[in-house]
Amino acid sequence: MSVHKTVRRITVPQIAARKGAVPIVALTAYHAPAAALVDAHADVILVGDSLGMVLYGFDSTLGVTLEMMIAHGAAVVRSSSRALVVVDMPFGSYEESPEQAFRNAARVMRETGCGAVKLEGGTRMAPTIRFLTERGIPVMAHTGLTPQSSATFGGFKTQGRDSDSWPAHEADAQAVAEAGAFSVVLEGMVEPLAARITGQIAIPTIGIGASALCDGQILVLEDMLGMTPRAPRFVRRYDDLAARIDDAVGTYAEEVRARTFPGPENVYS
Repeated sequence: MSVHKTVRRITVPQIAARKGAVPIVALTAYHAPAAALVDAHADVILVGDSLGMVLYGFDSTLGVTLEMMIAHGAAVVRSSSRALVVVDMPFGSYEESPEQAFRNAARVMRETGCGAVKLEGGTRMAPTIRFLTERGIPVMAHTGLTPQSSATFGGFKTQGRDSDSWPAHEADAQAVAEAGAFSVVLEGMVEPLAARITGQIAIPTIGIGASALCDGQILVLEDMLGMTPRAPRFVRRYDDLAARIDDAVGTYAEEVRARTFPGPENVYS
């Protein structure tokens, strides 16, 4: 008689317990095929609002809707079984009030089956994070460069280059930790500052364009696979799938035009 081992999904407490331990592997996934591939390797799958730029061709994340995040989040949850799935709260879905944030976060979790939500902001969002976590919604925080408010920074600029700004960034990270976030993404931050924050707060830090000394790292899957034309400079490309896909599609097109594409007699037997 065969024995089937049940795969249990990684939980929020398990990620929180990784502070200072084995680094957390996190990647984005926006649809079912990507989720199925990433699931075996990642501890956390983030359904990021970056899907607006990667999948929909938006110039920023601001055009992403709650309905889009729910649709993609549900697909990722259905197609994964191991990783903790976290879904981004899109711009305008949580900033107005803690009550608005709770209504929308509860809808995201109910309709996707995800394990947590992520929202951007430090000290200013701490009351909202506390409101959510006290009501049973796990929150991954996000400080440093926050893409939804990048216009206030004058674009996508590395944070912490001026050491005078460090106390504000440290206060942001401490505030979200004390408010109950189980982890925090540190994005676009100079390495000494990210490493300093990692040593100061009690929850895991997950870096993106920050320090290798964070408690984990996250990348946009399409960036690391070479499928986006302009990836951030800090991204290491582990493959060049765009070129390989272009070659494959080109070969297919040539076969069709030359009538050498295999017919049914070559395929079905």
